[in-house]
Amino acid sequence: MNGRTLQLWGPVVVYMAAIFYVSSLPQPPTPPGSDKPWHAVAYFGLAVVVVRAVIGGLPRRLCLRTAGVAIAIAVAYAASDEFHQTFVPGRSADLNDLIADTVGVFAGTAACWAWGAISHKAQITRLNSE
Repeated sequence: MNGRTLQLWGPVVVYMAAIFYVSSLPQPPTPPGSDKPWHAVAYFGLAVVVVRAVIGGLPRRLCLRTAGVAIAIAVAYAASDEFHQTFVPGRSADLNDLIADTVGVFAGTAACWAWGAISHKAQITRLNSE
Protein backbone atom coordinates (compact mmCIF):
# COMPACT_ATOMS: atom_id res chain seq x y z
CA MET A 1 0.00 0.00 0.00
CA ASN A 2 1.46 3.35 -0.95
CA GLY A 3 1.40 6.51 1.15
CA ARG A 4 -1.30 8.19 -0.94
CA THR A 5 -3.66 5.24 -0.52
CA LEU A 6 -3.05 5.22 3.22
CA GLN A 7 -3.60 8.98 3.38
CA LEU A 8 -6.95 8.66 1.59
CA TRP A 9 -8.30 5.41 3.06
CA GLY A 10 -6.73 5.54 6.54
CA PRO A 11 -9.33 8.04 7.82
CA VAL A 12 -12.11 5.80 6.46
CA VAL A 13 -10.77 2.80 8.38
CA VAL A 14 -10.32 4.85 11.56
CA TYR A 15 -13.82 6.34 11.25
CA MET A 16 -15.38 2.93 10.65
CA ALA A 17 -13.45 1.50 13.62
CA ALA A 18 -14.81 4.30 15.83
CA ILE A 19 -18.38 3.52 14.73
CA PHE A 20 -17.74 -0.18 15.34
CA TYR A 21 -16.44 0.56 18.83
CA VAL A 22 -19.44 2.70 19.80
CA SER A 23 -21.78 0.08 18.33
CA SER A 24 -20.08 -2.55 20.50
CA LEU A 25 -21.09 -0.74 23.68
CA PRO A 26 -24.26 -2.06 25.37
CA GLN A 27 -25.14 1.54 26.35
CA PRO A 28 -23.56 3.98 23.86
CA PRO A 29 -23.10 7.55 25.12
CA THR A 30 -25.90 9.63 23.61
CA PRO A 31 -27.84 12.56 25.04
CA PRO A 32 -31.42 11.93 26.17
CA GLY A 33 -34.03 11.68 23.46
CA SER A 34 -33.90 10.12 20.05
CA ASP A 35 -30.55 8.84 18.82
CA LYS A 36 -31.55 9.27 15.16
CA PRO A 37 -29.94 12.72 14.74
CA TRP A 38 -26.68 11.26 16.08
CA HIS A 39 -26.87 8.43 13.55
CA ALA A 40 -27.31 10.96 10.75
CA VAL A 41 -24.42 13.11 12.00
CA ALA A 42 -22.10 10.12 12.37
CA TYR A 43 -22.85 8.83 8.89
CA PHE A 44 -22.64 12.34 7.39
CA GLY A 45 -19.02 12.29 8.58
CA LEU A 46 -18.45 8.79 7.25
CA ALA A 47 -19.79 9.86 3.86
CA VAL A 48 -17.36 12.79 3.73
CA VAL A 49 -14.29 10.64 4.43
CA VAL A 50 -15.49 7.93 2.01
CA VAL A 51 -16.15 10.49 -0.77
CA ARG A 52 -12.71 11.98 -0.09
CA ALA A 53 -11.08 8.56 -0.44
CA VAL A 54 -13.03 7.52 -3.54
CA ILE A 55 -12.48 10.79 -5.40
CA GLY A 56 -8.86 11.26 -4.33
CA GLY A 57 -9.20 14.31 -2.10
CA LEU A 58 -11.51 17.24 -1.48
CA PRO A 59 -12.72 19.57 -2.80
CA ARG A 60 -13.22 17.99 -6.19
CA ARG A 61 -16.14 17.82 -8.59
CA LEU A 62 -18.22 14.77 -7.86
CA CYS A 63 -19.85 12.83 -10.69
CA LEU A 64 -22.89 10.62 -10.22
CA ARG A 65 -20.89 7.38 -10.54
CA THR A 66 -18.37 8.41 -7.89
CA ALA A 67 -21.16 9.57 -5.58
CA GLY A 68 -22.92 6.24 -6.10
CA VAL A 69 -19.79 4.28 -5.19
CA ALA A 70 -19.27 6.34 -2.03
CA ILE A 71 -22.94 6.03 -1.05
CA ALA A 72 -22.86 2.27 -1.63
CA ILE A 73 -19.78 1.86 0.58
CA ALA A 74 -21.16 3.97 3.42
CA VAL A 75 -24.69 2.50 3.37
CA ALA A 76 -23.29 -1.04 3.17
CA TYR A 77 -21.20 -0.26 6.25
CA ALA A 78 -24.30 1.12 8.00
CA ALA A 79 -26.19 -2.10 7.23
CA SER A 80 -23.28 -4.23 8.44
CA ASP A 81 -23.15 -2.13 11.62
CA GLU A 82 -26.83 -2.78 12.31
CA PHE A 83 -26.18 -6.50 11.79
CA HIS A 84 -23.16 -6.29 14.12
CA GLN A 85 -25.39 -4.85 16.85
CA THR A 86 -27.48 -8.05 16.89
CA PHE A 87 -24.47 -9.71 18.54
CA VAL A 88 -24.04 -7.03 21.24
CA PRO A 89 -25.88 -7.72 24.52
CA GLY A 90 -28.64 -5.17 25.02
CA ARG A 91 -28.50 -3.99 21.39
CA SER A 92 -30.48 -4.90 18.30
CA ALA A 93 -30.70 -4.03 14.64
CA ASP A 94 -33.10 -1.17 13.94
CA LEU A 95 -34.40 -0.28 10.48
CA ASN A 96 -35.02 3.31 11.65
CA ASP A 97 -31.35 3.59 12.61
CA LEU A 98 -30.37 2.41 9.14
CA ILE A 99 -32.71 4.99 7.61
CA ALA A 100 -31.13 7.75 9.75
CA ASP A 101 -27.66 6.51 8.75
CA THR A 102 -28.67 6.61 5.08
CA VAL A 103 -30.04 10.14 5.40
CA GLY A 104 -26.68 11.17 6.86
CA VAL A 105 -24.81 9.45 4.02
CA PHE A 106 -26.85 11.22 1.36
CA ALA A 107 -26.48 14.58 3.13
CA GLY A 108 -22.71 14.15 3.49
CA THR A 109 -22.36 13.15 -0.14
CA ALA A 110 -24.50 16.11 -1.23
CA ALA A 111 -22.33 18.45 0.85
CA CYS A 112 -19.22 17.11 -0.88
CA TRP A 113 -20.89 17.57 -4.27
CA ALA A 114 -21.80 21.18 -3.41
CA TRP A 115 -18.29 21.90 -2.09
CA GLY A 116 -16.76 20.51 -5.28
CA ALA A 117 -19.13 22.45 -7.51
CA ILE A 118 -18.56 25.73 -5.65
CA SER A 119 -14.78 25.21 -5.65
CA HIS A 120 -14.78 24.39 -9.35
CA LYS A 121 -16.80 27.50 -10.17
CA ALA A 122 -14.48 29.64 -8.03
CA GLN A 123 -11.44 28.17 -9.78
CA ILE A 124 -12.91 28.93 -13.22
CA THR A 125 -13.79 32.46 -12.14
CA ARG A 126 -10.26 32.98 -10.82
CA LEU A 127 -8.72 31.63 -14.06
CA ASN A 128 -10.96 33.89 -16.19
CA SER A 129 -9.95 36.95 -14.21
CA GLU A 130 -6.21 36.37 -14.66
